[in-house]
Amino acid sequence: MTDIPSQAVPLALQTFQVPRRKPRFLDRLATKSVAPWVFLAPTLAFAVVFFIIPIIYAFWISLTRWNTLTPPVFVGLENYRFLLTTDPVFWQTFWNTMYFAAASLVLGVPLAMALAYAFTRAKGQAVWRSLYWLPMITNVVAVAYIWKFIYDDRYGVLNRTLGLLGLGAPGWLTNPSLAMTSVVIVFVWMQLGHNMLLFSAGLSNIDESYYEAARLDGATEGQIFRKITVPLLMPTTLFVLITNFITGLSYFALMLALTDGNGGPLRATTTTGLYMYNMAFADLRMGRASAVAYILFAVILVVTLIQLRVFRRGGVE
Repeated sequence: MTDIPSQAVPLALQTFQVPRRKPRFLDRLATKSVAPWVFLAPTLAFAVVFFIIPIIYAFWISLTRWNTLTPPVFVGLENYRFLLTTDPVFWQTFWNTMYFAAASLVLGVPLAMALAYAFTRAKGQAVWRSLYWLPMITNVVAVAYIWKFIYDDRYGVLNRTLGLLGLGAPGWLTNPSLAMTSVVIVFVWMQLGHNMLLFSAGLSNIDESYYEAARLDGATEGQIFRKITVPLLMPTTLFVLITNFITGLSYFALMLALTDGNGGPLRATTTTGLYMYNMAFADLRMGRASAVAYILFAVILVVTLIQLRVFRRGGVE
């Protein structure tokens, strides 16, 4: 019997070797249906830990009486019943919030649209956009202290200017009938750059041929703005309206800084968000504060759905 050369043994072994199979886990990992979930897992885990679980826990707290010093006591829907039927302060802050959000939209959105349209046709667009963007990136406390100085009854720039003109010097932040309007003006000024940037992006997507055809037909700039720009900006307008209204309903940082946390005078600038903040961290009534948060969430959801339905009926997607 002829001996097999030693050099041929490794080759023979390789030829007749049974191929090793990948583990089933790696096979599943390589499939198209599993791989995306593997990459999404860190983000999903973050969302579950820091968003989903706190939301569920906050709802549980809203069904309890808890002051953070003693264990929570389950009371069911008592907190919701008290807020909706017994607490007059809640309804005062609710209507303050609705006024603040609605007035911010009425003043801010048309102004931002008009300025964005004007600056897209002006020289130095980058400079103008930067100037109007600065209030948005400035700390809200710094903005509040600047405007407190402007609004000051005695030494404020605004009242001194009105005095030089022979006009009255109202109490912008001390008169209950003017205080919320004064806060709205500051908020609109802060949001103006952000809204202008959104409208500028929408304007850049409008084909210039529409404007050229309108000018050839003899349309004025006002007619072009009303008949071409406004209708074609409706999707952007819908986005700006919804996001600004949600912000207005949940906003309280500016009121907190402008009024030193008390929402005065006579709760004229106390919004639902500020009421919830003070109830939770000043009065330590976490159960009622959580109930306020969920009522506010329900209001925001309903208002957003109504806005979407109204615009969709108008043909905006």
